[in-house]
Amino acid sequence: MSGENSSADDVQRVWDVVVVGAGPAGASAAYAAAVAGRSVLLLEKAELPRYKTCGGGIIGPSRDSLPPGFELPLRDRVHAVTFSNNGRFTRTRRSRQMLFGLINRPEFDQQLVEHAQKAGAELRTGVTVQRVEQHGSAVPDRRTVAVFLQGGETLLARAVVGADGSASRIGAHVGVKLDQVDLGLEAEIPVPETVAEDWRGRVLIDWGPMPGSYGWVFPKGDTLTVGVISARGEGAATKRYFEEFIGRLGLAGFEPSISSGHLTRCRADDSPLSRGRVLVCGDAAGLLEPWTREGISFALRSGRLAGEWAVRIAEAHDAVDTRRQALNYAFAIKAGLGVEMSVGKAMLTAFERRPGLFHAALTGFRPAWNAFRDITRGATSLAELVRTHPMAQRALTALDRRRPVGGESPLGGESPVSSESPVGDESAVGGESAVGDEPSAGGEVSS
Repeated sequence: MSGENSSADDVQRVWDVVVVGAGPAGASAAYAAAVAGRSVLLLEKAELPRYKTCGGGIIGPSRDSLPPGFELPLRDRVHAVTFSNNGRFTRTRRSRQMLFGLINRPEFDQQLVEHAQKAGAELRTGVTVQRVEQHGSAVPDRRTVAVFLQGGETLLARAVVGADGSASRIGAHVGVKLDQVDLGLEAEIPVPETVAEDWRGRVLIDWGPMPGSYGWVFPKGDTLTVGVISARGEGAATKRYFEEFIGRLGLAGFEPSISSGHLTRCRADDSPLSRGRVLVCGDAAGLLEPWTREGISFALRSGRLAGEWAVRIAEAHDAVDTRRQALNYAFAIKAGLGVEMSVGKAMLTAFERRPGLFHAALTGFRPAWNAFRDITRGATSLAELVRTHPMAQRALTALDRRRPVGGESPLGGESPVSSESPVGDESAVGGESAVGDEPSAGGEVSS
């Protein structure tokens, strides 16, 4: 389409799809639109590769959403999880099969962008988008969006995908509304080989002292990614927990190579996912799992869907067709990721009230560990697990106090109107048991 618009030198090129942000969501959107044969421009304000605050866990749904031929740059393969409750009641559980992989975001993001480029997308880095407009003198017709860059340049596109992070300018244009904001603190800590060996193949998850908080240790070769997360507004307590967590692990004597903080933001249930010819996905749309705050799989899945529907919007010749395609994108997101988020919110509420119960279940109740294992491996999802287990439904509904009496159940789902779904077929929880359990009563991590 864009070739017809640029046949003359005095006619500005109109891209089929412009994607703002080259993280996992943006790269996935660019790839999906490019493999459909459309002209795609991927914009990124930083130079690549660049560091992103992120634990770097790649669970089953993330692996399943990667483009064909993508080889994960894994730094470790996790077969064991050590759980502790604010440093106490430590226990390690193991699995014969890999639970999930660990990556460094600079490498991972760079490879995703390269796949999008191989599919035909063009990349521009060091570019800051100031705003987008769908009406006004800069917009030549109703099928076009104007993208204004810092420095005065204006780009034109038939569709725009906003994947520019949790502080998204494109999200502001769409009117994204947030329901939950959390603060994460993280450090990349280089450690000696003897320490690295103790952590190889094993992660730590610690249920923290503030409601809904937890900490983690993810090993990546000679570096440990150590972090904590809790609700925003608990800044001082979160920092104190982070410092105590590192000290408790015996890592206070090692100098971090990187220390960072970030905010994660979950969308409100009624938050829009589009406005006219502009879609949002990933963090820009507030799409992440509310309990664990896992966002990579949500970014990859929503990015792919955004790219596919951006192609349809680019082909739309009137406002009615544009609106229909945008609604189909929203239905696809809500029918898959939206249901998972609703269950995740209910899980967060339950976890905030009874973290000790969660710890006891994961460390002492085999079906709970099997469920954790199967979710991380991608054999099922949290939403599917709750939907197919009546006892889990009843327990979660009883503990979920967020929703008003008579309000929609977090276990319900909205029927999609599109034939395409962001989530594939999912099997029920399998019967594989853990290879071994390692209880420890003290505050030290068992290995």
